[in-house]
Amino acid sequence: MTEWDVKKLRILRTLRDRGTVTATAEALLMTPSAVSQQLTNLAGQLGVTLLEAQGRRVRLTDAAHLVLRHAEAVFAQLERADAELTGYLRGEAGQVRVGAFSTAVPALVVPAVRLLAHEDRPGPEVRVHEAEAARAYELLTAGDVDLALSLAAHAPTARDPRFTVLPLLADPLDVALPVGHRLAGAPGLRLADLAGEPWIFGGSGPWSQITTAACEAAGFVPEQAHSASGWTAILAMVEAGMGVALVPRMASAFDPSHAGVAMRVLEADRPHRHVVAAVRRGAEQGPAVARVLAALRRVADTTVQQS
Repeated sequence: MTEWDVKKLRILRTLRDRGTVTATAEALLMTPSAVSQQLTNLAGQLGVTLLEAQGRRVRLTDAAHLVLRHAEAVFAQLERADAELTGYLRGEAGQVRVGAFSTAVPALVVPAVRLLAHEDRPGPEVRVHEAEAARAYELLTAGDVDLALSLAAHAPTARDPRFTVLPLLADPLDVALPVGHRLAGAPGLRLADLAGEPWIFGGSGPWSQITTAACEAAGFVPEQAHSASGWTAILAMVEAGMGVALVPRMASAFDPSHAGVAMRVLEADRPHRHVVAAVRRGAEQGPAVARVLAALRRVADTTVQQS
């Protein structure tokens, strides 16, 4: 029977994800020569060629991709086994490390922790790692977190065998206007009504993409007057009359300090950003992770009902 070495298979998977031997070595805290040696040994164990030279880089062969398709099922089964063993050893409490983007922490994670704290049985110990939405899957892949909250725009496809991705909520986007703006009290405000306004949003990353996509769907390309990624800075500039901005409901609910900002709900063509939870495939069956996911769903359902 062919010998399957899980450690070496993880190195091969990391090479597929990272693209180069050097990046793989950095991610796994190994030397490039050690990575190459381990993969050479794996190829010998399996009796197939796994890598081919492509200029100064290497590429995975068809045989390597075939091996990885089966390896992903092995990794998922090991996650399930680890989750069950952890549940057995620690009961349903255990520890769950949650990676979440900034607005998800006060809006979803903290209320979920409070729910768990008020249950009759001991709840899991939740440890929070704040990270940008785009980085959540890097942390999950590296094993630095057990559960990641991210945006659907950054989620892997349903065909990605490494993760189980679960939709949580559609977070409405409201328009932030200076209180003295001519449209601050206008009835039936539409996004298209703001086509000629100066806009404030990030220069790159998810929020830039979400803002431009929402405006383009409304029929215009927003003129970016100012670039900022933090909601406190964005709302401060709106309050000063420097422009308008799209703000997620989850963010505005936890930054109420700007009395000079009028938050307007778009009754028509209201854009949303979609929040998802992700775990390594198989880990969702672990008692502690399952309880945290259930608490997050309860908070998300309440948030949607209040929107």
